[in-house]
Amino acid sequence: MGKLLITLALLGCGLAHASPTLLVFGDSLSAAYGIGQQAGWVALLQERLRQKRLDYTVVNASVSGETTSGGAARIGAALATYQPAIVVVALGANDGLRGLPLGQMRRNLAVILTAAQKSGSRVLLVGMKMPPNYGPKYTQDFEQAYIALARQFKCTLAPFLLEGVTGKRELFLDDNLHPTAQAQPVILENVWKQLAPMLK
Repeated sequence: MGKLLITLALLGCGLAHASPTLLVFGDSLSAAYGIGQQAGWVALLQERLRQKRLDYTVVNASVSGETTSGGAARIGAALATYQPAIVVVALGANDGLRGLPLGQMRRNLAVILTAAQKSGSRVLLVGMKMPPNYGPKYTQDFEQAYIALARQFKCTLAPFLLEGVTGKRELFLDDNLHPTAQAQPVILENVWKQLAPMLK
């Protein structure tokens, strides 16, 4: 019995000192598509946390091609698996590029935000914008969807993942959709401005 109690106590100590998890839940823009994984902004985030002696383990659960519908379908399993302290939700770009209904996108993001908050995670919602060729109403409504959701769920909003990157052809791969390795530090800064105050 004494040995069992000691073992349980040691396990308890180990759990108490485990690093909290920061889960990045996005699409190809967060999955380092077309570049080395270590060059992506999520890997750069882990390095910055280490440099600043902030004890978080970053898990990148981003999937290239993911829509908000796909994210809504897998958020429960991701939360159960990683039990994150913070979730960075960076989805919606693929919905916009496919011209999917914005009401559907908002509902899917609401499912993700609800699940994350119910699990006890704090949430950073990362906004996206669509290029002007999608028409002024769609592009404006798309951007406003993130603002409305952040207000509804009282979560932190990083307004635009690609701020300072769009419009600079040299910062995109040949497909003109995915940022290069050189763009990743800029993307990290866009997230970090809002994420930093959330970190203990």
